[in-house]
Amino acid sequence: MNMIDSVSAQEAYRDELVAAGLLIPTGVDGLYGRSGMFEEVVERFDALVTVWGGADGAEVMRFPPALNRKYFEESEYLKSFPHLAGTIHSFAGDERAHRSLLRRLEEGQDWTEDQVATDVVMTPAACYPVYPTVAARGPLPEEGRLIDVFSYCFRHEPSIDPARMQLFRMREYIRVGTPEQVMEFRETWLRRGREMMGSLGVPLDIDVANDPFFGRAGTMLSNNQRDQKLKFELLIPITSEEKPTACLSFNYHQDHFGHLWDIKTADGGVAHTACVGFGMERVALALFRHHGFDVARWPAPVRSVLWG
Repeated sequence: MNMIDSVSAQEAYRDELVAAGLLIPTGVDGLYGRSGMFEEVVERFDALVTVWGGADGAEVMRFPPALNRKYFEESEYLKSFPHLAGTIHSFAGDERAHRSLLRRLEEGQDWTEDQVATDVVMTPAACYPVYPTVAARGPLPEEGRLIDVFSYCFRHEPSIDPARMQLFRMREYIRVGTPEQVMEFRETWLRRGREMMGSLGVPLDIDVANDPFFGRAGTMLSNNQRDQKLKFELLIPITSEEKPTACLSFNYHQDHFGHLWDIKTADGGVAHTACVGFGMERVALALFRHHGFDVARWPAPVRSVLWG
């Protein structure tokens, strides 16, 4: 499939989802409302994730989709993904500036010149608030920590591809501990992820991957990530068979976040971290693509897994 055909397939599937009432357009690419049925599928999949991971005893944390700007700056996200970051600004002018803002707004001009950055930014990944939170508690216990998070996330990459939303939900399990604890966690979830998604009757593959690091230095980081097999993705065709969509990711950060936030293991070493992330909207889109828009007609085994 060439680039034009790929874009056409993305646009066609988006239009089908909108026509079926599953996605509600807002006039901005990658920003959608969701129907009740779409949300039900997301909720059923979320419950399935808990079935597979809930017995591990993860500590549940739920954060809003905004992150402390100081934490964001410390995360070094801007070094690697400045093109995806979303900052939150607010009006900081006086009455005169307000009158000017209203005039420019009425005239269709840029009204944002008196906006200044606030103390919060949009959360780029559900795991980001976890690391400074864990670090603030002091050294890890012997068994390390396992955290369960779920959040809306923002990435500035407007697209007509319905599987590449600007605001989307991510469920994650995050393991913090020794290299051995962390690698065991990732290997467990590589197996679980394949089995769990296989139970939903969708075609899938797991392959080594890399993040979209920015710039020339980013190319080296991407190559290094692939060479060391630090990131795997579970891929499902949604709008393309040749370029399937990453619906789950399995990431080993080594000691990167441990160094950034000074997270220590029980014996004083630098903690390693890994996470498994579930793209909630992407999984729902994959299910609608392969089983149809009428969930009542989905294969009985799939309905049994999701609805019991």
